[in-house]
Amino acid sequence: MSEHIYTIGHSTHSKEKLVELLAQHDVTAIADVRSQPYSRMNPQFNRESLRVDLKAAGIAYVFLGRELGARTEDRSCYIDGKVQYGLLARTPLFEQGLTRIQQGLSEHRIALMCAEKDPLTCHRTILVCRYLAARGITAQHILEDGRLESHAEAMTRLLAEVGMGERELFRSRDDLIVEAYSRREQQIAYSEKVPSSADRAGGAER
Repeated sequence: MSEHIYTIGHSTHSKEKLVELLAQHDVTAIADVRSQPYSRMNPQFNRESLRVDLKAAGIAYVFLGRELGARTEDRSCYIDGKVQYGLLARTPLFEQGLTRIQQGLSEHRIALMCAEKDPLTCHRTILVCRYLAARGITAQHILEDGRLESHAEAMTRLLAEVGMGERELFRSRDDLIVEAYSRREQQIAYSEKVPSSADRAGGAER
């Protein structure tokens, strides 16, 4: 069984560019981890049309947004209207999604696909790859120019982006990465829009 997985963000690429990037790294299957697999700005990546285009290129497609999406419908994963990745990662549905990925690696070279160009601004890295790593599956992130960034390299970049160093006297690199994950989660985790008191008052008057 392969112990490696790829990730990619469709960004604003053309469908031809996406297929080119996948073919460059011999990816044979896409696992779509978008909670909502549609885009007004980039309709070429709507689920139905994407599936057809990938099939024509010999690439399989599976939608795993229900299992591994960041905008979960499980209310137990929200605190004050914001998704908590630690709670989400412990749900049976999320675990099922990871298992499906793990089993699929026996037959395919899989890339997790979401929308964001930069892997560090996407839950595919900060949530899904973190918990795949706990199962011994390492990630390689396909960047927009086709280069690969290892997950270890991405974590070095994350530490710098959140203002943390590689080493501290009393904390290991692994400890620092745990905090860096948490800081980035606070920046990118889905948060429901909560009406302000003024909005609620106005609504009551109407």
